[in-house]
Amino acid sequence: MLPLRLLVVLVFFTMLVSCKQSEPDNRTVFTLNLDQGLSSLDPAFARNQYVIWMDNQIFDSLVQMNDSLETVPSVAKSWEISPDGKTYTFHLRNDVYFHDDPLFVGGKGRRCVASDFVYSFRRIIDPKIASSGGWIFNGKVSGMDAFEAPNDSTFVVKLLNPFPPLLSMLTAQYCSVVPHEVADHYGKDFRSHPIGTGPFKFKYWKEGEILVLLKNEKYWEMDGDQRLPYLDAIKATFISDKQTAFMEFVKKKLDFFNSLDGSYRDDILTKSGKPTRKYKGKFQMIIAPYLNTEYLGMLVDTNLAIVKSSPTRDKRIRQAISYAIDRRRLVKYLRNSVGTPGHAGFIPRGMPGFSATEVKGYEYNPEKAKKLLAEAGYPNGKNMPPITLQTSTTYKDLIEFVQGELNSVGIRCVVEVNQSTSLRDLIAKNSVNFFRGSWIADYPDGENYLSVFYSKNYVPIGPNYTSFKNAKFDRLFEASYYEPDNEKRYAMYRQMDNLVMEEAPVVILYYDQLMNLYQNGISGFSTNAQNLLILKRVKKK
Repeated sequence: MLPLRLLVVLVFFTMLVSCKQSEPDNRTVFTLNLDQGLSSLDPAFARNQYVIWMDNQIFDSLVQMNDSLETVPSVAKSWEISPDGKTYTFHLRNDVYFHDDPLFVGGKGRRCVASDFVYSFRRIIDPKIASSGGWIFNGKVSGMDAFEAPNDSTFVVKLLNPFPPLLSMLTAQYCSVVPHEVADHYGKDFRSHPIGTGPFKFKYWKEGEILVLLKNEKYWEMDGDQRLPYLDAIKATFISDKQTAFMEFVKKKLDFFNSLDGSYRDDILTKSGKPTRKYKGKFQMIIAPYLNTEYLGMLVDTNLAIVKSSPTRDKRIRQAISYAIDRRRLVKYLRNSVGTPGHAGFIPRGMPGFSATEVKGYEYNPEKAKKLLAEAGYPNGKNMPPITLQTSTTYKDLIEFVQGELNSVGIRCVVEVNQSTSLRDLIAKNSVNFFRGSWIADYPDGENYLSVFYSKNYVPIGPNYTSFKNAKFDRLFEASYYEPDNEKRYAMYRQMDNLVMEEAPVVILYYDQLMNLYQNGISGFSTNAQNLLILKRVKKK
């Protein structure tokens, strides 16, 4: 027998998508699939793409990013920055309300005020919450007293030192505003009872099966004289097999599909990245820059027990791995030319300040790889212990390609496949030596990528998953906070990126491009280099 809540939801959707009979029904449901599951709906844990996507529908932040990667108002209608660059004062709208919930007086969502941002930002850095986003304020604020609310419409952030990317950083989903009544009441279970101020409100989530969000009829944002959003509901399914999910899209049971799996990519795309004749015109295909660096990471801190016995503790081995991989062939034949070979640094193409000429990465050079192996004491790989490369099922074909490339120069590579969530946890605990990773921009500034190598972001405090430590890098990283001139700061970023490339804790595979598919009846979708799913302006015929 179906649980009552699930029965109610199924009845709702039966009514919502039923065929038009006695009278027109223009209500619209946007359907998508989250093949890698959903770990939380709490913005304090918005560390992967699908959580970010769904949180972006439910929650708002002080500021938001437009498709040109510019910071524009959201709940904050305006702001000022002090002359010393250390105090940010935000002036809030007075027409933003939380979604209705029984925990509010009378069950009606109350107005969002400045003290809600104080609570939300303190929550991010509270050790008891253990937010995966706590690192974003690491070294930037003194503690809880850095956030103040002089009155209901004024919110103040006080920094220890200037930090020019702050406004960009505040667009991250970690910085969403949440109500203390609901978050405190549910504690860890706020992950499945989210209440925000966003364009859609939470209705139902049966993990691994269905997620339902409904239109927030009281949403504050307007499109001209039209109150957003246009859609009546969002429905997410959790089909783990990408090919099965794509067939659901072909049958028009999904309105949106993102990224193509290697098992059927050739059926849809030519090797040059164009739609095949079979699917041309059947749906809308959007290919655009995406601030995502796909890479291989290696632990480099020799104080860690698992590093002491690993060949990758030697920089020459790490560099040899980078020289051994033909990235152009990888992108053309495994990605059907969707992406850019990673021959520069960790900061991806499309990010302001990116330079493929000033940052020296690694081109394909198998002879150089063999030379470095010999210098490290392993001529042609002789007597070198095998290295284990950890990946998830989604990237198995890509990693098997890497395995073949490494084996061809004498580096014996063993591939271990894990579930995505399990592998993320292992990486976040410095528990694997060699792993496939990706870094999707939390906010569009190169500092976000370089923070991955800052020593004070060593796990579990932050995302320094390779345990990289370099005194010169740290000095430059901290000095960049005091450089308000963007071009000068970007030059410092390139210096840091070159230091990382020289020490080679990461192997840059490619800079991603988003490839999103929409049914022909969908319009108003956003195309931005963060691949942030913005559905509040989407219309469906």
